[in-house]
Amino acid sequence: MKVKINWPNPYSMKYFLSFLLLSATVLKAQPPIPGLVNGLHQLDLFNVKMKSDVACFRIPALVVASNGDLIAAIDERGPSCADLKANDNINIVIRNSKDNGKTWTDIRTLVDYPLGQSASDPSFIADRKSGTIFLFYNYMDLNKAKDIYYLHVMKSTDSGESWSKPEDITNQISKPEWYGDFKFITSGKGTQTASGVLLHTLVNLKHGVFVFGSNDHGKTWFLRDTPLNPADESKIIELTDGSWMVNSRVNSPGMRYVHISKDQGKSWASRADPALVDPACNAAIIRYVHKNNNCLLFVNAESKDARKNLSIKISYDEGNTWTNGKTIYAGAAAYSDLVVMKNGEIGMLFEKNGYTENVFLTFPFQWISN
Repeated sequence: MKVKINWPNPYSMKYFLSFLLLSATVLKAQPPIPGLVNGLHQLDLFNVKMKSDVACFRIPALVVASNGDLIAAIDERGPSCADLKANDNINIVIRNSKDNGKTWTDIRTLVDYPLGQSASDPSFIADRKSGTIFLFYNYMDLNKAKDIYYLHVMKSTDSGESWSKPEDITNQISKPEWYGDFKFITSGKGTQTASGVLLHTLVNLKHGVFVFGSNDHGKTWFLRDTPLNPADESKIIELTDGSWMVNSRVNSPGMRYVHISKDQGKSWASRADPALVDPACNAAIIRYVHKNNNCLLFVNAESKDARKNLSIKISYDEGNTWTNGKTIYAGAAAYSDLVVMKNGEIGMLFEKNGYTENVFLTFPFQWISN
């Protein structure tokens, strides 16, 4: 499988010129597709027109490295657009940007197993203290262990230029009796607390959502054996008082659920949030701290019954109330992810127009706060 790309020696002019020529050829064949979304400049980072034998690109994830570089990861699905348990050829591919998303490297394959084995649902955690980036995904061997989910993680210590070999952490963050259960790590991203603890969410469709994490910067991982219900794909974030808040997709009644723990995941208080209308779709929530602003940002397909009307909202009181929001894209839109870039602007990557496009765009905080 492909884990690391070894770049040519930068001091060898022969290989350097060859690399430039190859890069120009690849970029010419795979240009980002420019355009406007609600007046915002967009780049289509992952489109089926960019690569042959790809049915669709799905499940975007976005992270900012310690040096400010952006990394975008996504499923490369072929020959069908089906999810992990019904697709024997899903790879994880990435693109990188060093200039706040203005330009991007060409698509490169990060995880590529032999036919019959698939990797899906990428997600990130950036460790601010160590500088390490963790990339999680779900793995299945459809030939030898159909419907058995394994949970993997990879690491990068050089801002996404190279990556470690995958590590199977299934036994650390799952229980033996869950062996045959439909379980998966939520796509998008986890978080890191002020004290340095890494946190993420694991979905078990039979038992609920569980929080897992690491107290030692990813050397080992723990599972909080307290289920959250109702909940499906979820995002976790730390509040200013140290509480953990999980924001969850549910299959009904057309809104998100919020779960809050004041004892580091040992117990939870759950409530529906009518302000966060949702059609049962993955979403994103992050903290925005810049200049005099310290608030939460939430983006999802704001519709009760369809994946459309991608909108972003702000909470100035730690998720108790939300602004009415601003529409990013009124058409068909599904999964999304958010980051705060090194220049203070917000970066977003989302599935657009029936999973045919995966668009990256940026905007200043003032664009949504007005």
